[in-house]
Amino acid sequence: MRAQELKNDQYRPSFSGHETFPLRYGWLQKAYRAVSGAPSPKDAVHVFRDPDSIARFGVGRNMVGAIRYWATGAGILDETNEGLVTTWLGDMLFGRDGIDPFLEEDSSLWLLHWHLASRPRLTSAYWLFNEFRGGSFVRQDIVEALLALAQDCSWSRVASTTVDRDLQCLLRTYIGGRGSSDAGDSILAELGLIRPMDKQRSRLSRGRKPSLPDAVFLFCLNEFWRNSAPAQNTMSFENAAYAPRSPGRVFLLNDEDIAERLERLEEISGGKLGWSETAGLRQIIRSGHPSIDFERSTLRNALACPQMREAA
Repeated sequence: MRAQELKNDQYRPSFSGHETFPLRYGWLQKAYRAVSGAPSPKDAVHVFRDPDSIARFGVGRNMVGAIRYWATGAGILDETNEGLVTTWLGDMLFGRDGIDPFLEEDSSLWLLHWHLASRPRLTSAYWLFNEFRGGSFVRQDIVEALLALAQDCSWSRVASTTVDRDLQCLLRTYIGGRGSSDAGDSILAELGLIRPMDKQRSRLSRGRKPSLPDAVFLFCLNEFWRNSAPAQNTMSFENAAYAPRSPGRVFLLNDEDIAERLERLEEISGGKLGWSETAGLRQIIRSGHPSIDFERSTLRNALACPQMREAA
């Protein structure tokens, strides 16, 4: 079903919170340090609200809100009933023994993108990377599609100006890069997932992603499998490549890149996953159901390995 996640009766759309500021360099580290240094999750909420927040983060009050928005959306912070807490991803990257405290590795950027785009928390980002079927687009195309979805789902108080600003911010988050004229360019622009064609038209850049490590692809494949079909021991090529929330869709991989990675599955998974092409049936086969903690530990070990860093 199209936009199945977004059409759930319990789903609440989100088109705001970033205050029109794209994700910028240093914001996630600042958010992590502020929350990890708070006495409790309840106190952590106030680090973004108290009178000292502007001085603490060195930005205006609206930007303080944007920092929190992006840190939760990218999986660095989590909102719980008790308050704000750091996540396993935040701890892995920025903690006491963090493997990439300055976000210098492509692997970290791919993980941040995965958390932003593979979850329906941020409506526009999720829809663009998981539901949009085209290649090139103008912003108004996406705005109209999201407004039609809002009407179909009976979402209340979804204004076209709000959706348009959300799309503008999303595109600024993914288009640009270091050294451009916009000093506030997002770190995620380096992934090259959305590229400008002219002043109005952009395109999703589907193809090979040499900077995406196999370890990250494996972790995301396992997470997608756990969320979509936890009881099944096989998964079709088509599901891994084209289904919403799959690595193929979220990372905009082409068939050749996906097939090559799947052929390496047995080696990179330590034999827990395998690739089979029998009688024209292409599928992934897994033995056992590794725990989330095991998958996270395996990912950390792979990304912390010096040879892995050089390869990435």
